[in-house]
Amino acid sequence: MARGRVAVVSDSTAYLPQDVREQLDISVIPLNVIWGQEVLKDEVDIDPPAFYERLQSDPVAPKTSQPSAGEFVDFFRQSAEKADTDTLVAVLITSKLSGTIASAEAAKQMLPDLRIEVVDSLSVSMGLGFQAMAAAEAARDGASLEEIVEAAQRVRYSLQLLFMVDTLEYLHRGGRIGGGKKFLGTALKIKPILEFEDGEIEALEQVRTKKKALDRMLEISKERTGGKPVTRASVIHADVMDAALEFKKDVQAVLDPKEIYVCDLSPAIGTHGGPGTLGVTFYTS
Repeated sequence: MARGRVAVVSDSTAYLPQDVREQLDISVIPLNVIWGQEVLKDEVDIDPPAFYERLQSDPVAPKTSQPSAGEFVDFFRQSAEKADTDTLVAVLITSKLSGTIASAEAAKQMLPDLRIEVVDSLSVSMGLGFQAMAAAEAARDGASLEEIVEAAQRVRYSLQLLFMVDTLEYLHRGGRIGGGKKFLGTALKIKPILEFEDGEIEALEQVRTKKKALDRMLEISKERTGGKPVTRASVIHADVMDAALEFKKDVQAVLDPKEIYVCDLSPAIGTHGGPGTLGVTFYTS
């Protein structure tokens, strides 16, 4: 294999747009959605439309699990062979909510012939995706391994991810609610605004309507830019594409990002957020 070249890989919770993956040559390992006796590979065996339809009608609640160390061994080897390299950077879902990083680190120890750097994004969805993109762009431009890791970390340091859920039921059921627990008592009367802080879900504010929640997310987002230009932004949603497209217009008007995306929440993340989740993630230069 060729030394000097670095391949960047990620996981399915980023739900990177397919064209972005192809342009930046980012291989993706799926997480698992466990539905009763079924084990479904995120994005492979089930896609968002089918997932959210079933989520609202199936009395059995799904669970999620990380890829095993063995699955990571196969994935790392295949990714290295595909890219004709012995050096990989794996940018993955936050270790605070998933065991994916632990599995990747275990696999790394089983592959002494490969040089693998595992990067904890401390985020999910396009918060993770933007870090993987920055790393892949650095790799494409011939950056060193250390510079590629730093490219991902620079995005992480300025990243913001705010979101609103229709109900806290799914986060509570999956044990991922974190600081949002304080909203549970009034969950039926409010639209909670949550955020990712240091890799965990934390409560931010509570408002009475979805419209007010979206408006408030935009206000907070604008404040958090600190006057710096927004490099990339993404509206993330769980089975509410029409609302996401409308919200995208507002995000574009308020944040004026150089690039903007609209992305589904992957089944592995939607299991915990539930249908109707809508959010924004962005980072500044």
